[in-house]
Amino acid sequence: LEIPGLNDSKKLTDKKRRELYDIMIEQAVSYGIAFASEQEIDEINILQATFLAMERAMQKLSPQPELALIDGNRTKDFGLPVRTIVNGNPLHLDPREVNVVKGDGKCASIAAASILAKVTRDRLMEEYDAQYPQYGFAVHKGYGTKRHYEALREFGPSPIHRKTFLKKFYENP
Repeated sequence: LEIPGLNDSKKLTDKKRRELYDIMIEQAVSYGIAFASEQEIDEINILQATFLAMERAMQKLSPQPELALIDGNRTKDFGLPVRTIVNGNPLHLDPREVNVVKGDGKCASIAAASILAKVTRDRLMEEYDAQYPQYGFAVHKGYGTKRHYEALREFGPSPIHRKTFLKKFYENP
């Protein structure tokens, strides 16, 4: 599947990401979207929770891929061959096998995954915003912005705040 405009999610507007998301959901051979909860992140750390979510997403793929490309420099055993892409350079990969300059900017599967993840997360944060409007989740999407920290000071933590996020907040209020 070739999708015009597919690129690193950070380089696209929210509107374009959502358009591409809809195209991918409709036309992709397979995709998997999965989460790790805030409790899991606090319990096993953000990196291990990322791997857990990746594994859950990969388990949803049918057919299973022959190779998974991961944007980053760490991986684990997902039960299928994995190649990491760091700053656009493949690790443990013969450069003749794949020509990537920047992971999510040049590799379609990584770019697609970044868009699926970001749009899904943004939509989740919009749902949380409806439940907890005082925090402004629809605007800052849970990132540690000035507005987010101001809401935490005024209202205290919500049930969806990670303890590990709050630890950083309380260390640097």
